[in-house]
Amino acid sequence: MKKQRFEEKNAAILDAFDALRKQHPEKLKERLKLSWSNWGFGMETLDDSCARLAAAGVEYIELHGNMYGPDLGYKTEETLAVLKKYDMKVSGVCGMFSVHNDLSSNIPHQRQAAVDYIRRVVPFTSSVGGSYMLVVPGAVGRPDAYDDGEFHRSVETLKIAADLFVQYNVKAAVEPIRADEVSLVHTIAEAGEYIAAVGHPGVRHINGDLYHMQSAEAHLGTAILEAGERLVNLHLADSNRLALGDGSLDIDTVIRALYLIGYNSGNRFITAEPLGPGGNPYAAMNGLPDKGALDDLVKKTVSYFREREEAVLRG
Repeated sequence: MKKQRFEEKNAAILDAFDALRKQHPEKLKERLKLSWSNWGFGMETLDDSCARLAAAGVEYIELHGNMYGPDLGYKTEETLAVLKKYDMKVSGVCGMFSVHNDLSSNIPHQRQAAVDYIRRVVPFTSSVGGSYMLVVPGAVGRPDAYDDGEFHRSVETLKIAADLFVQYNVKAAVEPIRADEVSLVHTIAEAGEYIAAVGHPGVRHINGDLYHMQSAEAHLGTAILEAGERLVNLHLADSNRLALGDGSLDIDTVIRALYLIGYNSGNRFITAEPLGPGGNPYAAMNGLPDKGALDDLVKKTVSYFREREEAVLRG
């Protein structure tokens, strides 16, 4: 029986991966770096978050970019002390862009808030050893466009702060998000267009998200190959945005594609972010956590990911 189109793409990636494994087995020795984005843990202490992740064998954490004002969010010395306690390293910081700090807003005060926010987060990211900051071109939770000028406004606003990424050696990782949540930049290709429009050495990288990619991309594996060296972080959740293994995500093809682009070397991360089903997971960000449910979420995701990674590498 003739394969479905997505199966043909899966098969092509499998063939390329098998060739890589046979011809260059040394390129598969290093494992993918697994991280976890902790903003979905809500209002719990960083100590509690790191304790949970360390117990599950996670070595990296993507910190919630909670520096919403000069008096809010993580502080460098306190953060470093907690990280040291659990032998945890920072992959990067998840920048949080809402209507209140929207790079593309038609209200100048909100664009200024976005610039000020980046000015707080980038130095912090560097100070705790993070290698990237996630940047969203338009407000998350605002799927309707302001007007035809928002792409231009977003580009011009990010240019104002772009030198900071070079100064602090932090990569700006532009994240495409599904059209249900943002009004612009929904695909890897569109992220590339946005990066080209900014045209700055500090803004050259992409943060993918498998949940959003399932809505916007023709195929997860080929989208990863398209992103190539620009991809520095990939958010991970199953098809229903729950723990890995609880949905229908083809994680094996994703893993193969990542190894094909050499994603297992350097500061490049696959970062779990299972936020739950539905259109708006952001209320949990400022809510009280269910620690038992979060413990289970982390254990299931980590164990299943490592299980599938080993299965893929064994062939």
